[in-house]
Amino acid sequence: MTTEATLPSTSASPTPRQVWTRTRGVVLAVVLLLAAAVVIATIRSDARHGALDPRSADPRGSRAVAELLADRGVDTRIVTTLDEARAASTADTTLLVATPDLLTHRQQSRLRSATAGSGGRTVLVAPGSWSVERLVPGVTADPATSLDSELSPDCALPAAQRAGTADLGGVRYTTTHLDADQCYPSERLATLLRVPETTGDGDSIVLGAPDILYNDHLDEQGNASLALQLLGSRPHLVWYLPSLSDTSAADADDERSFFDLIPSGWIWGTLQLFIAAALAALWRARRLGPLVPEKLPVAIRASETVEGRARLYRKANARDRAAAALRSTTRTRLAPLVGVPVSQAHAPEALLPALSAHLHNHGDGQTLHTLLFGPPPSDDTALIALADQLDALEREVRRP
Repeated sequence: MTTEATLPSTSASPTPRQVWTRTRGVVLAVVLLLAAAVVIATIRSDARHGALDPRSADPRGSRAVAELLADRGVDTRIVTTLDEARAASTADTTLLVATPDLLTHRQQSRLRSATAGSGGRTVLVAPGSWSVERLVPGVTADPATSLDSELSPDCALPAAQRAGTADLGGVRYTTTHLDADQCYPSERLATLLRVPETTGDGDSIVLGAPDILYNDHLDEQGNASLALQLLGSRPHLVWYLPSLSDTSAADADDERSFFDLIPSGWIWGTLQLFIAAALAALWRARRLGPLVPEKLPVAIRASETVEGRARLYRKANARDRAAAALRSTTRTRLAPLVGVPVSQAHAPEALLPALSAHLHNHGDGQTLHTLLFGPPPSDDTALIALADQLDALEREVRRP
């Protein structure tokens, strides 16, 4: 009774340690990328939490300025929709728009139509070229932002004169209004504009940066004085926090595309990642050109080499190449045994007569020709049978 033993793993089957050695670099890179993404997301989410929200006590919140205004009798109300902001535009109200660039062009036009003749004050916080030209006609944003943050008033606006140096900078503006107050210039371009309306007592304030409204900057320079004067000129303050979920005035043809909402820095960062990936692929790619033989650093047993090549042949179903290799090797070994030069071992007219003369009881020459020079086997069973017959033929030739 025979039992089949479990075959041990061979050199063709990588061990778990070999798999880990080959893949640990990729795994480590993936882990580092995921960790970096989590850290960046955490930092960015913490930095953006409650930004310019008068209810938030975070460093980037604006609760401090709201409480100071409340001490001076100015009540603050938060709105998040365009309809609420339009309804709150009255002569005794200051309307602060926290992020004007989130508004679509149609929303900007509707908001401008409500504030233009209201007689109140509109304060826009760091509007870019996307919004400022519609919310305050005659004002344009310069593409180059200010590198300075502590700027002097350098204008005749009373509120700026009393506040003195403040943290502004950011976006710089130019205007065609001759009666506008252009304050806190950076390289001759204003970072704070006050544009009076053509009729009534209303005006628009454009701030190049939100720093004077942040909790962690309010006690620096003249930030608190400037913020209280700009936002406390009316008894009511409406704090408009535009939301992407507010679609009451959005127009499908006027909405900004996905790429418009992505900061330009992310686009350049993605391009750099693609370039780095391409360079890494070129670095790790196989070199073109002929194979160069090299000495192996360790000795490999012949049985392992044969077994590995056999596995490759089997995987590719290359019975013809396997049979040709077996027959060629057998002919090379048989030729010297029957007195035929090795150079003529693969010539049937030279090898077969010598083999027939040496083997008196092995049948006719046609059998030897089929065995040594015949067609490839049709299946694996025939290939195994061919190997056994070649092995038997060689043993018979070697027999004394």
